[in-house]
Amino acid sequence: MRKLVRFCRKIILWFFILSIGSVLLFRFVPVYFTPLMGIRIVESLKKGEMPQHHHKWVPYDQISDNLKRAVLASEDQRFYMHNGFDRVEIEKALRENKTRKKARGASTISQQTAKNLFLWPRSSWVRKGLEVYFTLLIELMWDKKRILEVYLNCMETGKGIYGAEAVARHHFNTSAKKLTASQSALIAATLPNPRVYNSKKPSAYMQKRQAQILRQMNNIRLKED
Repeated sequence: MRKLVRFCRKIILWFFILSIGSVLLFRFVPVYFTPLMGIRIVESLKKGEMPQHHHKWVPYDQISDNLKRAVLASEDQRFYMHNGFDRVEIEKALRENKTRKKARGASTISQQTAKNLFLWPRSSWVRKGLEVYFTLLIELMWDKKRILEVYLNCMETGKGIYGAEAVARHHFNTSAKKLTASQSALIAATLPNPRVYNSKKPSAYMQKRQAQILRQMNNIRLKED
């Protein structure tokens, strides 16, 4: 029994050491691969498909401010005001989910970054608990600019497409730096489910969502503005 307790203590200790060390490392080092990317490759292989993987890391200042504003407008309008968890959106989601058939989420960009960088997409209580833990670490060790930079570089933006630069190249034949407001709003409109919604071939629903995001972008101010 004592050996088991000591073993468990070592496992917990190493978990904290490795998790804190990883978050600290990625505060400075570009992220070239995430668990989600690996999961998508495995899923493709299981289906007998040729895996697609398009991703290129670019620095924060090489990403269009249009895309930054579009993503904030679409995903997390109080990004600069909260510490990782948006209580306003959480309370709103709890109220709305009492009558909605499909539950509405309230994840912030910080939470999504934690999930994309360290965890897996399928929801469970274990993943939710770890997501809270990694979100707290990220908010403690990173500034908001870094969180947004990592999110924009690692977000899933299409089938086998990850990050701002890859989707700009493959869907709009441009660079992340040159994305227009209209293009950025289309990309942001896909984020709830980028493997269903396609910014290259937008549906009527996506065009409607694009118009909504474009209007909301006018109210978004980046921290460095």
